[in-house]
Amino acid sequence: MQNDIKLIDFLRDRHSTPVAQIREPGPSQEELEAILTFATRVPDHGKLAPWRLVVYRGDVRKKLGEVFLAIALKNTPDMTDAAKQAELTRFSRAPLVVGVVSTAAPHVKIPEWEQQLSAGALCLNMLIAANAHGYVANWRTEWIAYDEEALALLGIKPREKVAGFIHIGSSDFQTPDRPRPELSQVVTYAGEGEP
Repeated sequence: MQNDIKLIDFLRDRHSTPVAQIREPGPSQEELEAILTFATRVPDHGKLAPWRLVVYRGDVRKKLGEVFLAIALKNTPDMTDAAKQAELTRFSRAPLVVGVVSTAAPHVKIPEWEQQLSAGALCLNMLIAANAHGYVANWRTEWIAYDEEALALLGIKPREKVAGFIHIGSSDFQTPDRPRPELSQVVTYAGEGEP
């Protein structure tokens, strides 16, 4: 992404690059820390920081893929070769993956739902921060975000939930835009100021 693009232009054209099109290089440690710092600047009612981040990179991604495949084979023993390969490369498709984990918990003043929304906002901020540093990104969950065995393997504690796995890297793939909803289909006006 070029630095001279205006924010309004970026927001108008924002999209996610398909994970299959993400490749090396990924961010340096300094760039990653900046991306993570910017990502955490989200609305956070009560300043609870009701989320945490787990960075998966290097050889651990391949090891996780092997265990993902083993878990998947227990549930679907007749997997095709393509499906097996997809499990093996689930976390190695991009140079790094950041798990955004919602740690929302009961609070006397802050509803858990608001805490969960803060984790979702962090996911979107991370996509934007990665793009601002010249990288592409994709926000995924997939079955591993809901499987107890996979969650334990990923270091997700009981009561925590995965808001997303953000895959970050490089690409020269020209992602086609997808259909977006017409405002008339998703916006209603209440009271004065109706168009």
